[in-house]
Amino acid sequence: QAQLVESGGGSVQAGGSLRLSCSLSGFTYSWGCMGWFRQAPGKEREGVAGILAGATNTWYADSAKGRFTISIDNAKNAVLLQMNSLKPEDTGMYYCAAPRSITGDCFSAVATMTGSWFWGQGTQVTVSP
Repeated sequence: QAQLVESGGGSVQAGGSLRLSCSLSGFTYSWGCMGWFRQAPGKEREGVAGILAGATNTWYADSAKGRFTISIDNAKNAVLLQMNSLKPEDTGMYYCAAPRSITGDCFSAVATMTGSWFWGQGTQVTVSP
């Protein structure tokens, strides 16, 4: 059974760092790409970063550029999101997801939250001023 399990969330002060991890197991198909998404209280879920399976290319939302880094840890079969210089507006539940069915390229699907995705349970990130 396919499963995505996020970890690494927590509470930090503004300017701090966190590293989120998304462990993959049970996937019987090549997932092609992975995305990190977040949902702030009272707001819709939004795409934050995406990476292709071969780690050959990445995408970041404007809010994440220069501060977040998405990568793949092949040894641990995990997708990581290093978050530096965190801001209070980064607060939210962070989810990783693998595409079930998307139209067009992966990064557009992450950015526009389109298609069908297989989701993890999420990990909470809280950034205090």
